[in-house]
Amino acid sequence: MTTPVVSIAYHSGYGHTAALAEAVRAGAAEAGAEVHLIKVDEITEEQWETLDRSDAIVFGSPTYMGTASGAFHVFAEATSKRWFGQDWRDKLAAGFTNSASKSGDKLHTLQFFQTLAAQHGMHWVNLGLLPGWNSTTASENDLNRLGFFAGAAAQSNTDEGPEAVHKSDLATAEHLGRRVTETARALRRGRVAA
Repeated sequence: MTTPVVSIAYHSGYGHTAALAEAVRAGAAEAGAEVHLIKVDEITEEQWETLDRSDAIVFGSPTYMGTASGAFHVFAEATSKRWFGQDWRDKLAAGFTNSASKSGDKLHTLQFFQTLAAQHGMHWVNLGLLPGWNSTTASENDLNRLGFFAGAAAQSNTDEGPEAVHKSDLATAEHLGRRVTETARALRRGRVAA
């Protein structure tokens, strides 16, 4: 059984989303994946080829004005070359985002990623966690402290740098990386068995 290939295609404006991308990478690598970090605003032809051979692509972007960043939207439109041939059909997809507000319309960004994945015929991997920090016995240090289901979501203060990304949000992103890798491995086993 070969190692699953997981690529993280992301844009980061101020470094907060890059910190989350690194956490997703760490979780995927810990679970045994070959992992590639791809900055979509600097993507090369070789990196497009890496996405093409990936078992899973994890999309990441800050949430700006209620959606993914403009740089991520440029990348999404450029994927239309792959869409025409359905080159990414049956790959796995997942997503993560960050904004300064607790809600910040992050769900819309995750839904944008889900729609992009659906247009490509990809299979979405959700976070697979119950919400944390929603009772008197809970803590802001719980996994999924912001209570998202579709993907990993983080909140970072506008007046702090990427070093201040909440440890729980980083741990939630690591969880997503592990989950994507484990799902990719299970899907490969099923395909080999079939």
